[in-house]
Amino acid sequence: MDRQTWNDRYAAAELVWTAEPNRTFAAEVAALGPGRALDLGAGEGRNAIWLAQQGWTVTAVDFSDVALAKARQLAEASDAEVDTLVADVTTFVPPAGTYDLVAVAYLHLPASERTQVHRRAAEALAPGGTLVVLGHDTTNLAEGHGGPQDAAVLFTPDDVVSDLEPTGLTIAKAERVHRTVATPDGDRTAIDALVTARR
Repeated sequence: MDRQTWNDRYAAAELVWTAEPNRTFAAEVAALGPGRALDLGAGEGRNAIWLAQQGWTVTAVDFSDVALAKARQLAEASDAEVDTLVADVTTFVPPAGTYDLVAVAYLHLPASERTQVHRRAAEALAPGGTLVVLGHDTTNLAEGHGGPQDAAVLFTPDDVVSDLEPTGLTIAKAERVHRTVATPDGDRTAIDALVTARR
């Protein structure tokens, strides 16, 4: 979807997603000591705000100015400080060797664009830094709940590992994660792809 479509989607609801951080993401980074963090495709900022509350210095990047305006409002209401940057992550080049944590959560792109985003995210890591990539797994389309219904923008843990192969990162985790989603018809299971890697 293009910027205007996302702006319209974010403008149409108080929150498109919850204000709480993604549970899987929070569990993956909870043990890390705070430093500088970059959230690529941050949307309304739920993960970025949570990171700031944990002591991280956070930059949230998204091409939707409507989403980032909501992120700033949520951050202020939460007494958290988050820097926001309106930019298209498919062309945005973060400063190399800068961040202790780079998050790419539920950013669903065609494979060629996804690969470039993941490689630039890896280059942005400082020595010892951690990259967390999390999104709807390819198997979620037929076996899970929610998420994009276009197989071309879904990915597997192996896809992400392949994206990162030239970057020299050490893969710490590459697995599918089952996540419970509450719906009006009862709980459903979503299947996510999770990769963590370190510089």
